[in-house]
Amino acid sequence: MHIDQWIESVPPSSVYALIGLIIGLESLGIPLPGEIALITSALLAAQGVVNPWGVALCAIAGAIIGDSIGYAIGRRGGRPLFEKLGRKFPKHFGPDHLETAERSFQKWGMWAVFFGRFVALLRIFAGPLAGTLRMPYWKFLIANVLGGVVWAGGTTLLVYQVGKVAEQYLKGASYIGLGAAVLFGAGSALVLKRRAGKSRARHPEQSGLPSGEPIRPMEQPVD
Repeated sequence: MHIDQWIESVPPSSVYALIGLIIGLESLGIPLPGEIALITSALLAAQGVVNPWGVALCAIAGAIIGDSIGYAIGRRGGRPLFEKLGRKFPKHFGPDHLETAERSFQKWGMWAVFFGRFVALLRIFAGPLAGTLRMPYWKFLIANVLGGVVWAGGTTLLVYQVGKVAEQYLKGASYIGLGAAVLFGAGSALVLKRRAGKSRARHPEQSGLPSGEPIRPMEQPVD
């Protein structure tokens, strides 16, 4: 079962905790599809299953807390931690991934944490790598909070609004389709009626009348 189907199958009250947990685990360095989970939860909110503000707040909290835990793990474990993870999970923590993330941090500094929220690779690496590179925690915290609010909160509200607009459009389209079907049916009936009339005019023998002979009143019997 895919993660979006899993989220849709749980009780609505559990969606809040689940979205916070998934995004939190992804943020501390575990490769999970947090973005898919967030979009799925926002679409459920657009359908009225859950509250969009609840989804946004839980997603923001998960992002900030998860990144902070990842920062602490990276600061304590250092580069040997990434080397160990690279051996166990080469598809997610391989040397190429680590090198790309390090270049981003060297170029952008604390803003790599902020912009990393919008990139799947950096979203996993941001917290642990910031700790490994000994980024001052206050800088990390500012970028972490801003990134969590903009990414998690903004994505939730954006997808929610798009979902509501799409739902209204689809409802309107259904009424338009119904009206078009009625008009099509009426038009088809009218065309068939006209074609039947023309066919009878061209082939009067099919109606039981002699060709060209007018209809006469019934003659009275002679006494």
